[in-house]
Amino acid sequence: MKKVFKILGYALLSIIVLIAIFLTGVYIKSYLTYQDAAKRLGKEAPILKIDGKDFRDLNKNGQLDVYEDARANIEDRITNLLGQMSLEEKAGAMFITMAAMNSDGSLSETQSIFNPISYIVEGNSAMVLGKNMNHLNTLQSTSPEAMVVWHNNIQKLAERTRLGIPLTLATDPRHGVPNAPGASIYSPFFSSWPSTLGLAATRDSNLVRAFGDIARQEYKALGFRLTLSPMADLATEPRWGRINGTFGEDADLAALMTKAYILGFQGDSITENSVECMVKHFSGGGPQEGGRDAHFPPGHQVYPGNNFKYHLIPFEKGAFAAGVTQIMPYYGLPMNQTSENVGFSYNKDIITGLLRNQYHYDGIVCTDWALVSDGVVFGYTLKPASAHGVENLNAKQRVEKIINAGCDMFGGEALPNIVVELVKEGKITEKRIDSSVRRILKEKFRLGLFDHPYLDPAGVKIINNKEFAAKGIEAQQKSLVLLKNESNILPLKASTKIFLQGFDQDETKGYPNLVKSIEEADVVVLKINTPNNAGKEKYLLQKLFNLGSLAFSEKEEEKLLKIIQSKPTITVINLQRPAVIPNINKYSKGLIADFSSQDNVILDLILGKFKPVGKLPFELASSMEEILKQKEDLPYDTKNPLYPFGAGLNYQ
Repeated sequence: MKKVFKILGYALLSIIVLIAIFLTGVYIKSYLTYQDAAKRLGKEAPILKIDGKDFRDLNKNGQLDVYEDARANIEDRITNLLGQMSLEEKAGAMFITMAAMNSDGSLSETQSIFNPISYIVEGNSAMVLGKNMNHLNTLQSTSPEAMVVWHNNIQKLAERTRLGIPLTLATDPRHGVPNAPGASIYSPFFSSWPSTLGLAATRDSNLVRAFGDIARQEYKALGFRLTLSPMADLATEPRWGRINGTFGEDADLAALMTKAYILGFQGDSITENSVECMVKHFSGGGPQEGGRDAHFPPGHQVYPGNNFKYHLIPFEKGAFAAGVTQIMPYYGLPMNQTSENVGFSYNKDIITGLLRNQYHYDGIVCTDWALVSDGVVFGYTLKPASAHGVENLNAKQRVEKIINAGCDMFGGEALPNIVVELVKEGKITEKRIDSSVRRILKEKFRLGLFDHPYLDPAGVKIINNKEFAAKGIEAQQKSLVLLKNESNILPLKASTKIFLQGFDQDETKGYPNLVKSIEEADVVVLKINTPNNAGKEKYLLQKLFNLGSLAFSEKEEEKLLKIIQSKPTITVINLQRPAVIPNINKYSKGLIADFSSQDNVILDLILGKFKPVGKLPFELASSMEEILKQKEDLPYDTKNPLYPFGAGLNYQ
């Protein structure tokens, strides 16, 4: 036995040594890359004092260039800067991808076990100095104070490039209550709001605009000047795993909410106080074949109801009407809707024909993330490139096709060298590159980034202030939908003994008459989540999506019904997708649809501290059989729904 343990010990030690050697090699490689990039680090921009005003000498030539002059016309500033940019600098401006930060706000330059994100992205200097990139987004939430430090550090890095072009920092949504990897970034220091579906359930566009305005101020305090939202897609395919980011299945409601959301962030015009929106995903990502998401092959979007135009309404009446500055097409391949079956960002009929020519849209068009390159870490494919319909093309051919389709920027990629090669080989003209870079620079100038890129650390005090927090609670309250109230069991009487199942104890601490067992209770309040039946997915990132059947398995349902039938039960279900719950509904005395509100807010509704006003943003089908019969591109398309679109009761 001792011999066996000795062998196991040596084996374990060998594995540890190999891992240490591997990580050391990875670190050395990243350090050498950083050192190479750092050779390009120039001087800080001197301050020029002219006519009593301060100007930043970004190209360090000792004189005030037009692009450095805040008094000059924006178009003149763009033309002046564009004329000074090298081809390599223009190419770098066309890429945006993820960046890491250290927990103390210092720049992330090398890979570190203390910062796991550093293993899947390049170092800050490698991208800003080595690749001339000036658009980044971060997946991290350290402290607000550290994020301000990082922002100022990386803007200083950008200032020390040859032309001092400032960074535009972007973020995915951060204001939802739950931690939902793949859909939003958990940032508990921000004010707390319901999901986008919950905002739609309020039916209150003024409240949605207020959300945008508050989120704008909180983002701006940390340096985020671009939000990768909202999703104007329609939830017409109930199995789709990204429904939680939409405003539901009704095009007119989605248009109303999309417009309000964008106006809240951007304002009526773009100024140095705006946070720009990159609306997703043109021309509508909702009709996913069989509910399978187009992040992954085969990526088909289908229109069996011949309803392609319906999915354009939230863009026509919402995003375009609000003056959205940036648009992201989806991964999907719109089957048999255009002259070739290729993904949206590869599709010239969609980008140039429909978006540019028909809608006369002249803002930035940025691809969704990782259309060209596979997502590979240490040899493991997290996600294959979403090159639907062009799988046979190599990386250079894919980049060429995306540019020729009419896109300006590449999301989730850092391949400016390919753009440079395409121009030098005569496959793409520099004039074509200039048209995209002109759009890109315009937004930097309009946001005031060239003139005021740095943050005041004291600005974080505005985050989650009393006014912002109260507005978020109001939205959560208005988002809750009362679907069933048998014998007017709700609101519960003050003397009712309640057993809570599935609630956060910290959020419900201090409520009266909470008991510790079902046996002691008069009423059970059961909180459940939408079924997730993802199964054995091929790629790791697929596991982050809520996939599969919308019904609970027999085993799960049996367990839930045992609780529901033990005592009168109020069931609260967090609807991230339109769950199929006929039996749960049948045996529950009350049913509440939740869209990621805090537990104490839900309990306040149940106890009658406020009245329900929310309305369902999609229908709930009566069975999975009906789901399978519906058409992916049609709204309200199941027969005899358990609850129709717009359902919602009030207290009597």
